[in-house]
Amino acid sequence: MAETGKEITIYDIAQKLNISAATVSRGLKDHPGVNKNTKRKILATANEMGYRSNSFASNLRNRKSNIIGVIVPRLNSNFMSDVIAGIEKVVNKAGYTLFISQSLELMQNEVSNAKAMFNNRVDGVLVSLAYDTTNIEHFEFFTKRDIPVVFFDRVIEHAKYPSICIDNYKAAYSLVSHLIEQGCKRIVHISGDQRRNVYADRTRGYQQALKDNQLPFDKELLIVNDLTKESAIAAAKKVLGMKPRPDAIFAANDYCAVNCILEIKKAGLKVPGDIAVAGFNNDQMACVVEPHLTTIDYKGFEMGEFAARMIINHLANPGELQNTHSLILRSELIIRESSLKKPAI
Repeated sequence: MAETGKEITIYDIAQKLNISAATVSRGLKDHPGVNKNTKRKILATANEMGYRSNSFASNLRNRKSNIIGVIVPRLNSNFMSDVIAGIEKVVNKAGYTLFISQSLELMQNEVSNAKAMFNNRVDGVLVSLAYDTTNIEHFEFFTKRDIPVVFFDRVIEHAKYPSICIDNYKAAYSLVSHLIEQGCKRIVHISGDQRRNVYADRTRGYQQALKDNQLPFDKELLIVNDLTKESAIAAAKKVLGMKPRPDAIFAANDYCAVNCILEIKKAGLKVPGDIAVAGFNNDQMACVVEPHLTTIDYKGFEMGEFAARMIINHLANPGELQNTHSLILRSELIIRESSLKKPAI
């Protein structure tokens, strides 16, 4: 095991395998003159030890890159744009630039993105996890080199990695409680992959609100999909075909909720008269659709600022990140016309 913070070189790999540094160098470059089995051992050992290819001159090896990596599921959302804007404001002021990549909701892309950032010698990494990420071993290369990693929004609880998110359970509980107060008794929840904290916690909040109001949880009313437009339309059609028909939909993001509203109206039904609808995120589209959408508001820009400050503080005070507790940011229920079944008093 290499010493924490020590840069692994081809000489370290050579010493471990008891071969020459020249052979290691050629093996890493896939030179035809190196035996296939030897190449395999070299690559496996390099990976295990946390070696990263050095594209800089050796006298620059220990200098900072002044680059912070950001890995997000997708860039095409208002929330993520706000997060990145918050991150950029803080890191630019501190003299850093961003290296941004998207996983497109695939763990294999997330792994590749992390490796590229490691090899490009970023000073820190901010991550919002992909839908199907099952483990975070690909970030261990960073922690072994004392490179800070902070998760935000979609997180995994781990002692080595601070995280920043909202209380998704509490937010979902408050939203579903509001729907119940409006007289809704058969509430559909359209959620995302339950391996992600944001969706699992929102589902738990939904279930607990039902339980606390003596409403049964019906598995048929929990629809899990990828929350895309196509999936939202399919879910809305499924809801419209249910017997008895549900009287409310709580979607795990606004994009899904808005497309449900459009599909419900297309079928000739009224929102919220026939079916109330609520979303999550308070995207700009929430106030464009008619009726305006009830949702949960939490500030992406603020989340980005906090995440960036956490990284910057660690870089200014190495070792401090391990003593940093994860942060829970505030959120707020925004009630609009899409859920108001009862007339205002």
